[in-house]
Amino acid sequence: MPMDLNGKPFLAFDADNHYYETIDAFSRHLDKRFRRRGVQVVQAGDRPMVLMGEKVSRFIPNPTFDPVLRPGALDPYFRGEIPEGVDPDDLRIVEPIHDEYRDRDGRLEQMDAQGLAAILLFPTMGCGVEQALRADVPAMVATVKAFNRWLEEDWGFAYEGRIFAAPIISFADVEEALHEIDYALERQVRVVCVRPAPVPGENGQPARSLGDPAHDRIWAKLAEAGVPVAFHLSDSGYTGISAMWGGPADFDPFHIDPFTKLVISDRAIHDTIGSLIVHGVFNRHPTLKIASIENGAQWVPLLKNRLKKLANQQPKHFTFDPVAQLVEHVWVAPYFEDDAAELAEHIGVERVLFGSDWPHGEGLAEPTDYTKELGGFDDAGVARVMRDNVLDLLGMTAADIPS
Repeated sequence: MPMDLNGKPFLAFDADNHYYETIDAFSRHLDKRFRRRGVQVVQAGDRPMVLMGEKVSRFIPNPTFDPVLRPGALDPYFRGEIPEGVDPDDLRIVEPIHDEYRDRDGRLEQMDAQGLAAILLFPTMGCGVEQALRADVPAMVATVKAFNRWLEEDWGFAYEGRIFAAPIISFADVEEALHEIDYALERQVRVVCVRPAPVPGENGQPARSLGDPAHDRIWAKLAEAGVPVAFHLSDSGYTGISAMWGGPADFDPFHIDPFTKLVISDRAIHDTIGSLIVHGVFNRHPTLKIASIENGAQWVPLLKNRLKKLANQQPKHFTFDPVAQLVEHVWVAPYFEDDAAELAEHIGVERVLFGSDWPHGEGLAEPTDYTKELGGFDDAGVARVMRDNVLDLLGMTAADIPS
């Protein structure tokens, strides 16, 4: 358990926790007009599979999540520290699904055992839906709406003041996005989840930047409400870049070839945050807060250097300091294998978040083991990363959560 400046242990606030969706998460509240065009779980012989837009999706190979990877099973893989002679496939240890992966009261008990005061809660299969349905914006919007109703029903947006589930907001239909935000605000939402990707155009229209002024009413509503936007790792459509080089066109997270990893790694979040800065979102909405969740940290110095150079080359466009905007508006949860102290040098310790990715196989088996990665921080820095920074992001204080 982390310690504060007085040597007293405190409960941590995990900025990256997950649930595993039930098989009806996308269909329970779906408008019947979109039943076939949305997300379906169907039986194929002796196994279930997912159809998204009547096309087989490989984003999640087993929609029952039973069995599922053991939390932290892939730790050596993601650190790049697989012992010599060990087959990487042998790390994929699975076990029966646990109640706390799907039940909010069970999760609260688990959090108590893990030393967690509160968590931000994000989708698993939901991170692949928007890309799969991008060519059918009405079906995509209806599916996201149905999903958010399931999420509020099964988890709640602020359950017991400790579990803060993030509804998905799609910018593809601005009016519907505004309705979804209102729905969430009425239910005490504290954070929303947005895909780090260009916004699909409707009826064959070109995609839009997230920074397009067409989205200003969305940004304004979120900024006014003090609700931050979390850009969580998703299928952002960037596998198409690999396809240009002869790689696969569809994203299969469990079978990514090395070259695809090379060309798409960090690209989506780099471009997403860049679009907000270069296209003036923070100029127009100076109180907006953004979090990058499960996108790593290696993109941060690259984006900083590029923004600094662009501002020097085109001063008429940059009537503001783009690097200062990055540091002011963006919080980052690095991968556990990233150098958190190095990230703090780029954006300040106040903007570094602790995220365990629990209970995913690529996350930490024990969330608060993240303190072992914080050797470069003093006690005040550890307290900031493990609790205080996410409270600042949400506009909360330590008095708002268990201690």
